Amino acid sequence: MVVEMDAAFEDEAEQTISIQEYLEDVEEQELEADLVLGGDEGKDCTFLKGYLKRQAIFSCLTCTPDGNAGVCTACSLSCHDGHEIVELWTKRNFSCDCGNSKFGEFFCKLFPNKDSENVHNSYNHNFKGLYCTCDRPYPDPDLEDQVEMIQCCLCEDWFHEEHIGLDPSDEIPRDEEGEPLYDEFICQACSAVCSFLNFYPHMMFSNKKQGDPTPSKNKEVEEKPHAGGSAQIGKDGLADNIHKKDSIATGSDSSQCIHEESSLPMGETSAATTIGFEIASQTTCVLGTNTLDNSPVKESKPIFLSKNWRDALCRCEKCVDMYNQKGISFLLDKEDTILEYEKVAKEKREEKLQQQEGVELDLLNSMGHVQKMEILNGIADMKDEICSFLESFDSSKPITSADIHQVFENLAKKRRRD
Repeated sequence: MVVEMDAAFEDEAEQTISIQEYLEDVEEQELEADLVLGGDEGKDCTFLKGYLKRQAIFSCLTCTPDGNAGVCTACSLSCHDGHEIVELWTKRNFSCDCGNSKFGEFFCKLFPNKDSENVHNSYNHNFKGLYCTCDRPYPDPDLEDQVEMIQCCLCEDWFHEEHIGLDPSDEIPRDEEGEPLYDEFICQACSAVCSFLNFYPHMMFSNKKQGDPTPSKNKEVEEKPHAGGSAQIGKDGLADNIHKKDSIATGSDSSQCIHEESSLPMGETSAATTIGFEIASQTTCVLGTNTLDNSPVKESKPIFLSKNWRDALCRCEKCVDMYNQKGISFLLDKEDTILEYEKVAKEKREEKLQQQEGVELDLLNSMGHVQKMEILNGIADMKDEICSFLESFDSSKPITSADIHQVFENLAKKRRRD
């Protein structure tokens, strides 16, 4: 760790940083990377695993400038090193395209025997490095200060806050400190697919200064217990390092009758598929069939949803069939959420750290007494030198490159004396 600090300071003589700041930054970056990649170490192509419910995906504009293909973490590292890569965070129900027919004469180095095409993959303009209704890249070369973006939990596109389609009198629900009061967000285009949300209890939507969603007049909705399941989304996630805010929440108005033949606007290519997972069915519709069949057409608006809103979604046969027709059955799958994805990533990270500690301990135990004592003494010397330095140093001041070099020089002198 200290060696890495020394190398970092050599790159820029004027750079200064405290040890605590450096350690915190390293830990934050490592955790952030693990959360983004879902704990994937990038060693094996994920193609053999099929259409994963959620995984980190990258687009290679060097190989596929049309933005019609996506590759997994391992392929982005092994097959496309040095290429122009677009980081797409995570995509649901996706299978790695690396080396298939879309890549011409280019073959995957990790698993070349892929299908010619993954017909169930969905692609949008994000794969070209473009986002939002304004179709701009991120970071935007025309902007000095990059603006935060919000991700829709249905189409998974990113939107600038000023382009999400709010009325002038509406505001994004936030607390006094500017933190989101919602858990998930559905963009204006996708809200038309979710018009049925208007008939759910008021508590399903986030507290906000915007006009409140029209509360349902159906008493059965108010009185029915929430369906099982769990879905929350952390507000930080991957995109901190690219300054996009991952926010998924649900909200208010939408524009189409629940049983219309509408489909989710997933991008240039879309395949509405039913994700394979079990749903605990209900015999009675929570919302009431008559109410749904006579749902009014309303103006399409972005939707902001509260924590655990997916728990309340009806799981009766008719509603499940409707979710499948609209291509949004993933909303009933607990494993679809970013929260669950990051939870698994954290578990993998903890397991990896424990394994590393075990390997280090096994290595130490396998050594002879002399070797073991030399290593332990070296660690003790390093610790003593750093502690001595910190005790004599003003902790309010930053540590410079010269300070780090002095620590190593003192250690070298001690070794020569010994």
